[in-house]
Amino acid sequence: MNALRRNLLLMLMGTALSGGVWSQLRAAESTGGVEWNQLKPEQQKVRKNFEQRWRELPPDRQRKLSESATHWIELTPEQRQQTKHRFNQWRELPEPRRAQIRKRYREFRSLPPEERERLRKTFRKFQQLTPEQRQRLRELWRNATPEQRQRIRERLRERRNVS
Repeated sequence: MNALRRNLLLMLMGTALSGGVWSQLRAAESTGGVEWNQLKPEQQKVRKNFEQRWRELPPDRQRKLSESATHWIELTPEQRQQTKHRFNQWRELPEPRRAQIRKRYREFRSLPPEERERLRKTFRKFQQLTPEQRQRLRELWRNATPEQRQRIRERLRERRNVS
């Protein structure tokens, strides 16, 4: 198949496939939410637990549930398994720990983009360490006095400013 025909076919397929998404977005804009019958059958299957109370949900919640169902459908089986595992780990955490994580996440999101990126880079470096090295760093931090922790923070800031 020549390139022109292939591109035309891909455009037509994309247009046909995106029709459902566009109709959902138009419906969401006009009514503020997404009607249950506007969800694709795959989305309805993923969100079947919400069917009976769908109309009672706020419009933004309907949109988020619709979008997350689409995302779920697009995941590979391995990604779905990983997501289920992480969700189960989250549910098993005590509520005070979950509250602490939510708070830290909000704090992270409130940082300037440059600072968030710096933290992401630091985390990636940490992840590249061996498990033993990571454990050693954790222990050093846990066993440090408040003064030692402050000195470590200051040295890290100085390194950052020099770089």
